[in-house]
Amino acid sequence: MPLLLLDLDNTLVDRDAAFRTAVAHFLAQHGLPDSDLTWVRTIDASGYTARHEVAAALNDRYGDVVPTAAIHALLDNGVADHVVLTRSSREALSKAQADGWTCVIVTNGRTVQQEAKIRNTGLDQLVQGWVISETVGHKKPEPEIFHAAAATVSVPLPGAWVIGDSPHADIAGAEALGLRSVWVTDGRPWSQNSYQPTHVAKDVASAIGHAMRKQR
Repeated sequence: MPLLLLDLDNTLVDRDAAFRTAVAHFLAQHGLPDSDLTWVRTIDASGYTARHEVAAALNDRYGDVVPTAAIHALLDNGVADHVVLTRSSREALSKAQADGWTCVIVTNGRTVQQEAKIRNTGLDQLVQGWVISETVGHKKPEPEIFHAAAATVSVPLPGAWVIGDSPHADIAGAEALGLRSVWVTDGRPWSQNSYQPTHVAKDVASAIGHAMRKQR
């Protein structure tokens, strides 16, 4: 039973688009300038900036006019409330399951927030399991989180495919374990010299399709 290890944010779901929508609603709700959208997104850095740092920056800028609770709500629930799963991604996962693949989400982040995204989009009905860095105590690209993902579904890790958008977390993690990988480009060029993905794809549906074809 082949194993497919899938990243969540900006791979299975467009985390940045959801954050952009959440911030736009936040700014409108509190009468803040639309132009601040770029500033907030820059501070957030696609979720790679630590939450407490983003919260501190927002409090410094808006603390006089926006309740702290509203800022926390944006950072804790904003993305999960607006994230969507595209039809192509849903269909690709359904085809993979029908073809006998075991699909597991492997994601860095906080457990409550990541599980909310998984459940709100219906991904919990399309995969056999998931592992989240906060829960397992290890972050990608550490090998332990990939081993934990395989153990979650009792499938051997060797022979698995890793699909993700992060060169460091996903592709380097796969490389270190000798796993095949597909990098989801989102229009970006590959810039690493020390390692390479097995394949590159424009989106997660194309990535899943490639893995399925190569496994046959």
